[in-house]
Amino acid sequence: MVALKVRKVGNSLGLVLPKEVVNRLRTGEGEELFLIEGPNNTYRLTPFDPAFQKKMEKAEEIMSRYRNTLNVLSK
Repeated sequence: MVALKVRKVGNSLGLVLPKEVVNRLRTGEGEELFLIEGPNNTYRLTPFDPAFQKKMEKAEEIMSRYRNTLNVLSK
């Protein structure tokens, strides 16, 4: 567990992430992070966009369904 302190940044509030957290998240300045709400008032911080994940799953489903057509088109 890592304790974070909320700080004022301009007119907003922000969190400063320790270097080891930044390294584990494989992120850096200017990168997006996503705060995902979970059960029982919990949150998860991740560099992976859950909406993108859903889109990729749909794309894989379509590619699987039309595998032969896509193979012919790729030639």
